[in-house]
Amino acid sequence: MFQRKIINEFKAWKDSTGKKKALVVKGMRQIGKTFSVLNFAKVEFKNVIYINFKENDSARQIFDGDLSVDRITMDISALFPKSRFEAGKTVLIFDEIQECANARASIKPFMEDGRYDIIATGSLLGIKGYNNKKTKGIPTGFERIVYMKPMDFEEFLWAKGVGENVVSYLKKCLADKIPVSTATHNAMLRYFKEYLCVGGLPYIVDRFVLTGDMNIVYSEQRDILEEYKDDFGKHLDENENEKTDLHLLARINRVFDSIPAQLAKENNKFVYASLEKGARAEKYQAAIQWLYDCGIVNICYNLSNISEPLEGNKIDSVFKLYMQDSGLFTAMLEKGSAFKILSGELGIYKGAIFENIIADCFSKQNRPLYYFHKNSGLEIDFVTKVAGKTALIEVKATTGNTKSADTVLKNPQYEVDICYKLSENNIGVSGNKITLPYYMAFLLE
Repeated sequence: MFQRKIINEFKAWKDSTGKKKALVVKGMRQIGKTFSVLNFAKVEFKNVIYINFKENDSARQIFDGDLSVDRITMDISALFPKSRFEAGKTVLIFDEIQECANARASIKPFMEDGRYDIIATGSLLGIKGYNNKKTKGIPTGFERIVYMKPMDFEEFLWAKGVGENVVSYLKKCLADKIPVSTATHNAMLRYFKEYLCVGGLPYIVDRFVLTGDMNIVYSEQRDILEEYKDDFGKHLDENENEKTDLHLLARINRVFDSIPAQLAKENNKFVYASLEKGARAEKYQAAIQWLYDCGIVNICYNLSNISEPLEGNKIDSVFKLYMQDSGLFTAMLEKGSAFKILSGELGIYKGAIFENIIADCFSKQNRPLYYFHKNSGLEIDFVTKVAGKTALIEVKATTGNTKSADTVLKNPQYEVDICYKLSENNIGVSGNKITLPYYMAFLLE
């Protein structure tokens, strides 16, 4: 069992006081939602009743009638004879709840009743099954929403068996702005490149930890990518008796497949015309939003100016798309890309690969993603807050200069006075520019 940080959020929910709410865990497929929830529940509750709505048609039927708690619990007891309902000691786990909209609607009466806790998981909540007029609605005000993402780099290190003493040492080096020892630095660069190629999907990480075989990792990643594409079609039919929107499905697939090529361009903002000649934004906006809502992609918006608040300066129509999981992004490239990354033999995608992993790291810190680009050629890879201050982030696949960052730092019209350069190099400080190795991105809280 891999150690996951999200367990702390589960514990905070269970220990919270005030209005009783269900815990609803959202996130893309294959990120370990079910595994984490079940292990947490087995430790924290005397009775755990698990229902998977994707696999059990009979369980879905329980929620077709009225939403009386007593009736529902009686039917669950009949369908699952080992179920035990004890007030204050029982949790119901509604897995894949997007497959049963009325089960989600039952959260309100369960919370008002107060005897039992509920944890729900779903990979496409808010996308499938809640526009159907036959359902009984979403229980607004009765849910604690938690967004789960793939394993971050620190969790990957835990899976590899790297001790907490190593992470503590890295934190001290960052705080004191002193170089990491050569041996540890080289080891961490290797781990980070492995993480870049493997990604953070627990099943893929497990296969890598057990075998160390990148061919197996690639094969499993390609299978998951194909499963995602199957999901696109399955979940476009929000109202079960209607036909799938084949035009939207085609646009989703087109956007999804275009991500590597979009990021490989010199100015890697998303260009609709690269999808089809004369394509306009309104034709593909729904497809992009769909992929974002699924948790498959991250959107990084261009800023009109570098000043606070950053959100107030974002340009909604100008953005980049990054894959949420860096391992899946690597698997979308040509076969053998992982070996080239690990050996340092990167091709035209080298900039995109390292930008994507940093976007991935920042997303897992729940940072909004912004960049800055002007037609003059001035471009900053990321603009974010570090220690409460606006900072420039430059990502270099090789050593590289920071010409654009130098220009911004010297211009008083921009409200920023620090730049972090992420590369293979060790920690270094030069005026208001701080060089950090890639693997320290997860420490920039």
